[in-house]
Amino acid sequence: MEIFQTVFDWYMANLNYWTIYLLMTIESSFMPFPSEIVVPFAAWKAGEGSLSMWGVLLASTAGAMTGAIINYYLAVSIGRLVIYRLADTKWAHALLITRESVEKSEKYFIKYGKASTFIGRLVPAVRQLISIPAGLARMHMRTFLLYTFLGATIWNVILALVGYYAYDKREHILPYLDWIMYAVGALFVLWLAWKGYQVYKKRRT
Repeated sequence: MEIFQTVFDWYMANLNYWTIYLLMTIESSFMPFPSEIVVPFAAWKAGEGSLSMWGVLLASTAGAMTGAIINYYLAVSIGRLVIYRLADTKWAHALLITRESVEKSEKYFIKYGKASTFIGRLVPAVRQLISIPAGLARMHMRTFLLYTFLGATIWNVILALVGYYAYDKREHILPYLDWIMYAVGALFVLWLAWKGYQVYKKRRT
């Protein structure tokens, strides 16, 4: 419990515009890092006055855009065949990426077309890789950037409002904050364990 508290305190102390941007870039590229543990806590700090809400939204959306562009050009550069070969490697599995997850994002893109780069930004299971099929399809960059920006902005606004509202209600939340942090940490660990189990199970079959 004390270790988790120490990690959380360190995380909050180092959560600034640069780290928000960096973490959201990671979240939006091919690394498994949920935005749900970045933007709400950054918005909490905005409520405290340590950060600006506009700054939080700008940094988080800029990071999401950067990660999406990385995935887009990665797909354009190496092509579909290499993407799927990479998805079958141990390196990709260590990042919780599998052939099935890439296929899922590609099917999502095929089903919803260009709009998937907007809709997909609001779907946690799809958001991480939706830019890859857009790159494989050579989607027009201007349209890709517009849809990605709109989707990322809406998602970040929702998360920021949750964090800001939570700070506004801190009198009711603070007595239970430790338990909330433990629950969030436990859910994150369980999510990582589940994704790891899926990768392990796939490798065994």
